[in-house]
Parts: sequence; C-alpha cells; structure tokens
Amino acid sequence: MSLHVLGVATVALVFIIGTLRPVNMGAVALIGTFLLGTLAAHESIDKVLSGFPPDLFVLLVGVTYLFGLAAVNGTIEWIIDRAVRLLGDRRALVPWLIFAFSAVPTMAGALGPAGVAMLAPLCLRLGERYAISRRMSALMVMHGSCLGNFSPLNGLAVIVRQAAESNGLKISSAELFFGNAAYNLGLGLIIYLFFGGRALWRERRTAPAPAMAASGVGPVGGADVAAPLARVGSDDSTGSDAAGREHAGSQGIGREDAGGKATSSLGSAFAGGSEAATSPPARLRVDQGCTLAVIVAVAVGALGFDLEIGFLALFAAALLHMIFPSRFPQADKQIVWSVVLLICGIVTLVAALQRYGTIQVIGKGIADLGSPLLTAFLLCLVGAITSAFASSAGLLGVLIPLAVPFLVQGEIGVTAVIVSLAISATVVDSTPFSSVGALTLATTPEEERPRLFRLMLTWGLAMAVTAPVLTWLIFILPSAH
Repeated sequence: MSLHVLGVATVALVFIIGTLRPVNMGAVALIGTFLLGTLAAHESIDKVLSGFPPDLFVLLVGVTYLFGLAAVNGTIEWIIDRAVRLLGDRRALVPWLIFAFSAVPTMAGALGPAGVAMLAPLCLRLGERYAISRRMSALMVMHGSCLGNFSPLNGLAVIVRQAAESNGLKISSAELFFGNAAYNLGLGLIIYLFFGGRALWRERRTAPAPAMAASGVGPVGGADVAAPLARVGSDDSTGSDAAGREHAGSQGIGREDAGGKATSSLGSAFAGGSEAATSPPARLRVDQGCTLAVIVAVAVGALGFDLEIGFLALFAAALLHMIFPSRFPQADKQIVWSVVLLICGIVTLVAALQRYGTIQVIGKGIADLGSPLLTAFLLCLVGAITSAFASSAGLLGVLIPLAVPFLVQGEIGVTAVIVSLAISATVVDSTPFSSVGALTLATTPEEERPRLFRLMLTWGLAMAVTAPVLTWLIFILPSAH
C-alpha cells in the first residue's frame, strides 16, 4: 500500500476514533503521525515532529493566558460594560457590530489570527451580555475576519498575486477583494437569519421602550454590571444554550459543571421585568488599568508593527501575573490546553501529509484530467478540504501553480478561478482546526466548548462542500468561453 493511501487512511481513522470515543482528537493525531512517520515513511523522531506548529502553540497559549487574566480580574467585563452603555437596547444590531469589528483588522492588513486573537474574547462577551447566541457570535467573528482576507493591504492578497504573477497570470485585485467580501457578507446574512436574527428584529419592532436589567454575570469592581433587557427566545438564545448543553463530547475539550452557572444566570436576567440600571459605572482599578494598557500595547504591536502576537501576549501575561499575583488566582489555568493539543496534533498530521507530497499528488492528478471546468471545481474542493486543517496561505501557493496549465488555454477566466480558489481555501477558517477557529473556540467558556466545537466542525465541513460548488457556479462557470 502506498504512503499516500496510508496517509489518507490515517486521517480518516483519526477522525473516526476522535468522533466516536471520548479522547482528544489531537492526541490520536499525534499517535497517527508517529506511527505513519516511523513505520511507513521510516523517518526519525525529529523529522516526524518537524511539522509540529510552534508558532501556533505559542499563539494559543499566549492569547488564552492574557485574556484569561483579563477575565479573572474583571477587565473584560469593564470593557463590555462600557460597550453596553453605549449600545443601549440596540440588540438586533449587535451581531452586525461584531461582524464589522472583526473585519477591520484584516482589511487594514493584519492576518486573520492576529485580529481574531484580540477581538474574539471581547466580541463573544459582548454577544453574551446581550443574550445573543454564542454560535451566532462565534461565526460572525470568524466570517467577519474572512471578509477582509484579500484586502490589497492583506498578506494573503499579496501571496495570491505573487503566486499568479510568477506563473505568468494576471488577476484583478479589486475582483479578488470584492468577490471574497461579498461571499462572506452573504454568509453573515445567512448566519444572522438562521441563528436568531429574525427573532431579534421581531423584538426590536415590538419592544415598547428600551429597558435594562442586571445581567447576573458578576460584579466588576464591586458594582453590578448592567445589560439590556431582552426576551430569551426559542431561536437559540443563551438561555436555551444552557438548557440544551451536553457533557463534554468526543474531543475531551471540556466538561460542563453541574449547574451551568454562568449562562443560566445570564438567561435568568433576561427573563422579564423592566428594572432600569441605575448603578454608576464601576471605576477602573490599578490592575485593570494595567491589563487594559498591555492588551492595547499587544494589539498595536501585532497589528501596527507586525510583531509576533503569541510571544507579545505571553510576555504581557507573565508580566501582569508577576506584578499583581493576588489579583489573578489560578489564572494560568485559563490556558486552554485541551484545545492546544487538539489543534497542534491535527496540524502536525496534515503537515506530514504535505511533507510526503500527498496533497500535491492529489492536486496533480486532478490537474491532469483535461477538462478545465471540472479541473477548476476539483481543485477548489481539494483546497477547501485541505485548508480546513492546514495553512491557507501555503495551500494557495501550491494550488495556483497547478491551475496554470489549463488557465493558459484561455477557456475559463483566470481571475474567476483564482477568486474561487481563494474563497474555497479561506472560508473554511471557521473550522476549529484553523488558527482563526481555534482562537475563537479557546475563548469560549469550558462548559460551552464541546457544543461550539461540534457546531464549528459541522459548519466548517459544510463550507468545505458548498464553497467549491457556489464559487464554481458564481465565478467560474460564467467566465467560461
């Protein structure tokens, strides 16, 4: 049996075991990588582990550590309290505000993981405060970030243009950006409509007057935090999330505590009444002010100066913990080690398949089919499925050269194919195995993490299947001559 067949079989077996049994899929993936590398590829241990992603490891540890500290000492609640007071009762607009905020960093030039690392904790907490479905908030964060992926300022757009131009292909930067932006904006609308947005607009039309109620999330500096009063509807609200939550699933990512306290208390706060919030804004303590300052410094360093955000966050978190140890009891336990193991294990296995040339063999076999329309569709499909577990930027650098032989024939539009490949390879960042998805998952409370993991996996796989079909119909087919 060839090494490529064994590699594909190993991936399938990892997902079957990780889905059916209560074991972390990342641990199974590392075992599979070891067995495949040593027994089939005859590699040394160092070579087997060469695909382990140290940058992703540091990113996940550093960011979850820093925002874990910010959550423990109430800094995130302080920020969200201010946002709530500014937004008032405009609950129906909150998901779109989350979407827009998440798009800004990538449109300004930051890669997706950097923007999501800074905004996901704040956006998800803002959605929680307004009793917005966590599923809607998480998907809005990820696809908002994807919207700006191919801005002319973004590194992904530069990679795509360079890969195309080095192979003698000319593409339209405007079509690349607006095509991807329109696709993700459409997905945002679908997310909004199917995860509770219609109920939010119905409430907006029928609400007699703005109302506020205590959120029950917890005190910030000794004062109760105010949150808008809104009915917990049956369309996947936070309250129903608490009621329908299950114990940790097959990934071993986390377990719900017996009471589901955080979400159920939030849900009870939205159950009714019209009591207005009269408590004054809580004052910022010294440790909270320092936490806020270092978060801003990390954001400026990562987004403005392109510094490594993982090490920045890790340094900032360790410094805060050292200066204010009494304010952060057991804060290092906020590092989500189960998610780190899951993501790093899967990425290590996929890196092994790339090292063995399995992805290239599949892509070349597709490129040799001879039918440009069929070849373009299958390349998009391979890009979507593979990119769900690997680097989108690296994969685009592989797939675009494979598309050159049939693109130079002139039977289908070059820009149309490149746009379709770009969308297919990046829209799957909503899977929990991508950097963007992993960061979003890691900022979710432990008791809700298994449920959100299952949603992200299902949604991401749906993106991997539908994106190639839709982009082929929307972009590639109309460009055929």
